[in-house]
Amino acid sequence: MKRRLVVFAVVMAVLAVPVAALSHGPLDTAKVSSSTSATTTEPGTSDNLELVGHSSLRARGMNAAPAIYKNFLYVGSRTDGSAGHENAGVLVVNIDNPRHPRVVGEIGPPLEGTPSQTSRELRVWPEKKLLIVMNFRCSTLIHACAPGDDVWDFKFYDLSGSNARHPKLIATYESSFKPHEMFLWDDPEQPGRALLYISVPHNSESPDDDTPNLLVTDISRARRGVFQEVATFTANPLYTPEDIETRDVALHSMSVSVDGTRTYLAYLGGGFLILDSSEVAAGSQDPRFKLLTPVTNSPAWPNQTVHTAVKVFGRDLVVTTDEIYGDLLDDFAFEDHGCPWGWAHVIDIADEANPELVGEYKIEENTDAYCEGPSGQDPANTYFTSYAAHNPTVLRRLGITTWHSGGLQVFDLADPTAPRQTGFFSPEPLEDVDTEDPALSQGLNKAVVWSYPIIRNGLVYVVDVRNGLYVFRYTGPGRSEVDRIDFLEGNSTLGDAARLER
Repeated sequence: MKRRLVVFAVVMAVLAVPVAALSHGPLDTAKVSSSTSATTTEPGTSDNLELVGHSSLRARGMNAAPAIYKNFLYVGSRTDGSAGHENAGVLVVNIDNPRHPRVVGEIGPPLEGTPSQTSRELRVWPEKKLLIVMNFRCSTLIHACAPGDDVWDFKFYDLSGSNARHPKLIATYESSFKPHEMFLWDDPEQPGRALLYISVPHNSESPDDDTPNLLVTDISRARRGVFQEVATFTANPLYTPEDIETRDVALHSMSVSVDGTRTYLAYLGGGFLILDSSEVAAGSQDPRFKLLTPVTNSPAWPNQTVHTAVKVFGRDLVVTTDEIYGDLLDDFAFEDHGCPWGWAHVIDIADEANPELVGEYKIEENTDAYCEGPSGQDPANTYFTSYAAHNPTVLRRLGITTWHSGGLQVFDLADPTAPRQTGFFSPEPLEDVDTEDPALSQGLNKAVVWSYPIIRNGLVYVVDVRNGLYVFRYTGPGRSEVDRIDFLEGNSTLGDAARLER
């Protein structure tokens, strides 16, 4: 086995997550306009994001994804329930008064918050009154988890009536492949039908390996404990042996168009790809995906590791993010982490076979000037810290993106070739938390704004890994677009998604 693959196998055993990749392919960035925020990130500062409410989430640290059902918000954990990790289950938060969100309960052991297991991803399917919690074995190195059983599953909880405050487990689904992220597609044509698109990242040892990277499961009969795996896909056999050897070719996450006919792939070092998923959406017998973007036609840029790809509603544009950790991972991955980390890119998809990089948005910490300065050269600021774009929720005009230690960033996409900052928030860190994130919050900057922003009744809800839940009102340019939202999140087609796409 080749040296890189041996190293990668060791890293994956320790990390249990995909690892960032180096850039690849011919780079055509000379004509791409780059917009950068004006100043470095200072904790406790903001512009055009008014803080409405905050909960420390019991100051437990290691918070993960949120999901909302009516007046309750549920928050998973990035770490496990081993010794020393208090309240490591799924927290239940009452948000009836968004100015004063209150933790009112927890789904704890033996269902959640158990040793070696993280409740990393959450989603609510409101039509069926279901909370979906993705659990998987977490890393000893970057999640502070205890070694344990190799369990990966989805738990489905009933939220009807009083169960909204005390979720009741009704079904468990163990997928055929190990999950990492999920996207909930709610069928706009057939009430009661929903598909869970699940990334199952797999790095091939050769192009002959056709192990799936994407799994689609019909969860329409979840209340009866019936889960039908309807389709899989991988692009790995289409890459060259050199690609497989030198790039982190694996699917990290995906998003799906409202009508279900397109799926947008964030393929880490493999770039950005588009699938025709019409047969899957239609419920065809033995549905197949059709790759619309040849892998050689993916746009390429420096520091590329495509973490997330979300379409801009009503426009032929996609916003991608590149999540890159600090220098901590250099010793394990033999890849270039740390400064300048990763940022947001804007891709024109009018020609789906030839998507074109047209713009990018950075913060100051993503610039060469910062990396060459004292802060960018300080290991205390670069080793255990990430100033990388993470999860975006995108409207027609605005991108709202969590940015780890860069806080929450809002940027205007009116001119996609020159996105510009219209708002930001950097939290004032809590004095102390039960569990620091070993890879993200042990540096100088203790903010780790992480989750997909959820917009509910015109307010923006985000989770900081370390510092808890924040509720904002956006007051900057284009604010009416946010004010009109009843519900929107970047990892489902629920709520206002269909209206915005029209």
